Amino acid sequence: MKIKYTIFILFLAIAWGIQAQTDVRFGNEKSDTTVINELLDSRAASQNFANPEARVAFFARTFEGTPYGARTLEGDTEVLTVRLDSLDCTTFVEVAMALAYTSMENRKSWRDFIYNLKRMRYRSGEINGYPSRLHYVSDWIVDNRFRGNFADVTDQFPRHSYLMRSLDFMTTNRNLYPALADDSNYSRIRDIENGYRQHRFPYIKTRDLSLKSTKEALHDGDVVALVTNMKNLDVTHMGIIVKESPTAEPYLLHASSTDGKVEVSQLPLAEFMKKNRQWLGIRVIRLNQN
Repeated sequence: MKIKYTIFILFLAIAWGIQAQTDVRFGNEKSDTTVINELLDSRAASQNFANPEARVAFFARTFEGTPYGARTLEGDTEVLTVRLDSLDCTTFVEVAMALAYTSMENRKSWRDFIYNLKRMRYRSGEINGYPSRLHYVSDWIVDNRFRGNFADVTDQFPRHSYLMRSLDFMTTNRNLYPALADDSNYSRIRDIENGYRQHRFPYIKTRDLSLKSTKEALHDGDVVALVTNMKNLDVTHMGIIVKESPTAEPYLLHASSTDGKVEVSQLPLAEFMKKNRQWLGIRVIRLNQN
């Protein structure tokens, strides 16, 4: 009886391993899983960080110089995609946050990382087709905040404002999203957008980023979402704050489509934002201590 039970458990373990791998689309499974394991098991990752943001900053900096890659999450079917050889602004932020969260749990396996990545990327942490991915940043924030993964701390800053938006960019521009050619996907995304009619959220205006109080309130490793002036969209870019010290100028570490790589902005955040009139300001997200 014990032998049969042992064989059954072994079968389940093997089946789980196969399932775990077939449910993930890697850029290069061997190199990606090796990099993840080495990062999580490194001595530097085991140090005592001042806060979760500092841990995010540590992992984010390891990807500096990584080539920019657009639309890496798109495919014929919706599966969890892990690709470390090229990153866009969203996947860069997600990977850094998922590594930091896994590290805080003192876990060191790529399997733990992909579990946390899925928890952050998908509604309720579960994959159920293309619409289950949290496409809009506001939706991503609301869903993850509700589940305690991270917090929107924008309204805790000394100077902040509020903006009202109705989100329907995806369905209005259906031709830009191949997955929306499917009527079911289109209908489900439309339903999600209907939940964000006149959505009100806090943001820090670009002009207020020059204030000393704002600069000092930003932490090394804060995730920032750049708010757009487009009438039916909330955010068009994301990145991670890097600072040499608490009182130093904040810069943006981000996956730049212009320069084709993950890099630190040449200008401080306030000046970087002023260069593009499309950006009205930022939202600030911090990983919760688990």
